[in-house]
Amino acid sequence: MGVWSWYGKFSTSLPMQVKINGEKTTFESTLNLEELLRFYKLKTEMVVIEYNRRVPAKPEYSGIHLQEGDEIEIVKFLGGG
Repeated sequence: MGVWSWYGKFSTSLPMQVKINGEKTTFESTLNLEELLRFYKLKTEMVVIEYNRRVPAKPEYSGIHLQEGDEIEIVKFLGGG
């Protein structure tokens, strides 16, 4: 079984599984919250991340590396009227 890396390559290396918005997601290697947003093509200004039941400040995103079993909720802001 292979898994997608955040770099978009297919790999057979040891996977890491995290839960994102309630769905189990597998990555080939660790990445930080900032990289996770880039993977999903989301802008930092347009989302809030809940990481293991806490909401870290956006400047912390680059220092928080995903680990096996982490639970992440990504909330997107929508504009309109």
